[in-house]
Amino acid sequence: MAAKSYYILFANYTHGLALQALLKREGLESRIAPTPRAIQGELSCGMSLLVKEEHIEAVRACIERNQAVHHSIVEMENQIQPNRNRFC
Repeated sequence: MAAKSYYILFANYTHGLALQALLKREGLESRIAPTPRAIQGELSCGMSLLVKEEHIEAVRACIERNQAVHHSIVEMENQIQPNRNRFC
């Protein structure tokens, strides 16, 4: 079974960077990532925060507690291929 990842989507970069700073301050892991086209929809912001499955509940609680602005959280199978473009 493939690992799940969670993409937090935003209407603009400012909200995304603000949430990343908040998560970092609270010791929660996230990574800036391009939003997969399959889930971007009509949002113009192509930035999302990528959160691993084991951290998502703590991240959701942080968002709720701080009323952090975001568009949605989308669950997807992991899209990252760690061996892609490795030639050595």
